[in-house]
Amino acid sequence: MTLAAASHGFLSPTGVEIAFLLVGIATLGAAVVTVTTRQLVHAALWLVVALGGIAVEYLLLTAEFIAWVQVLIYVGSVVVLLLFGLMLTKAPIGRSPDADSGNRWAALTVAVASAAALVWVVVDAFRATWINLDGPSQGSTEVSGRSLFQHWVLPFEALSVLLLAALVGAIVLSRRDNGAATGGAPTAPGAGAAPATREDQR
Repeated sequence: MTLAAASHGFLSPTGVEIAFLLVGIATLGAAVVTVTTRQLVHAALWLVVALGGIAVEYLLLTAEFIAWVQVLIYVGSVVVLLLFGLMLTKAPIGRSPDADSGNRWAALTVAVASAAALVWVVVDAFRATWINLDGPSQGSTEVSGRSLFQHWVLPFEALSVLLLAALVGAIVLSRRDNGAATGGAPTAPGAGAAPATREDQR
């Protein structure tokens, strides 16, 4: 341990720690706006900001591979799929009063309880864990790939199936709406129309 690291304390944060805190506050604000706005498209765009902030946090933690996976999979795929589903289902672009179910207090209670349980589990699991900064990088491609495809392969595949089901459901809802708008099967152009008379031709 170097002298600078030994003299470093809680009241003398480094620039990385200050940046981590500021990005975390911005990410939290974007997440709050995502779940409180009544415009679905704005919610999707604020979700991009929140997920991008998490990717920046990974970069500050020197986990470059996890950060780029966050950008490619979540920002580049999940949000695009969400916007694609909104376009297919013809969701309103402006304010949507139906987006508020009136269960804000119940949702807030569940969110606070889930956050408290998550923080407790993480603190309890990693309380005595120390990372050797001089050793191999914990966020490298080799370490992350081994953990992902050995221990988390089933949730990874389940997520891909879930995204595929969401896309198929959006297409089914879009086709159903189109069929209801046309009043059934489409008719051929000019079918059932009365023949034009000489007066109409004039």
